[in-house]
Amino acid sequence: MLPYFLGCPSWNEPAWRGSFYPADLRPAQSLDHYCRIFNAVEGNTTFYARPSAYTVQRWAQRMPEGFRFCAKLPRDISHEGDLRDQFASTAQFLGLLAPLGARVAPLWLQLPAAFGPQRLGELAAWLDEFSGRRMAVEVRHTAFFAKGEDEKALNRLLHERGVERICLDSRALFSCQSTDPAVLHAQAKKPRLPIRPAAFGDSPQVRFIGGPDLQANQAFLLPWVDKVATWIEQGLTPYVFLHTPNNHLAAAQAQRFHGLLAERLPGLPALAEPAIKPAAEQLGLL
Repeated sequence: MLPYFLGCPSWNEPAWRGSFYPADLRPAQSLDHYCRIFNAVEGNTTFYARPSAYTVQRWAQRMPEGFRFCAKLPRDISHEGDLRDQFASTAQFLGLLAPLGARVAPLWLQLPAAFGPQRLGELAAWLDEFSGRRMAVEVRHTAFFAKGEDEKALNRLLHERGVERICLDSRALFSCQSTDPAVLHAQAKKPRLPIRPAAFGDSPQVRFIGGPDLQANQAFLLPWVDKVATWIEQGLTPYVFLHTPNNHLAAAQAQRFHGLLAERLPGLPALAEPAIKPAAEQLGLL
């Protein structure tokens, strides 16, 4: 069993077929293969649309008990109006995810760049309303990265509640000079903010946004290897998620991270090898 959680933004990536996934993998099989290798995933899909109850039941049947699905609150909850008006919507969303049980841990609240210091009261009220859940919050307002009173107030609010502050590191992405549409799109969409590694509870959260060249990303990745190793040595359970511009190489980046971490932490269990043989051959071995 790994002493930390490792994953990608999603498991349904067609570009992984023939490398990370079998070439003839059917979409319905992708979660099974993903869970053989990684023990966590970002729940990005729930930010854009709520899954059906049937879909959640299928996930619950396929995800191992120890798997972690870091579901993002839907954007109509996190991005539209006062958080204190979203208690009922949040409760309904949690009810929808109930079949996943402890796999939804922590629940992610990604706040928009417009959510500034004057709204911390809303955040405190929302977190207190759902204090029985493991939570992590990602902020994007520049005041929360200025090392002033506003950032101290945010950190104090989260720390007092044991709520993790998600750290997004996009330095590798923005170090790229590229005309690749995928890179340009990612650079236009992803925030460019200072990094804030933090452990306010027992499960610090890291989102690493790399560029398309895994070797070029390594200079930015190595400090995280040491940081994550230190957290593990302190008895914490970090969560680490790896991105690339179009996520075609996200799984490879996550595997590379784990390999580097194993060099830093001898005895770290190896990841399972991806099953990339054609599905028909696999069935023949059963």
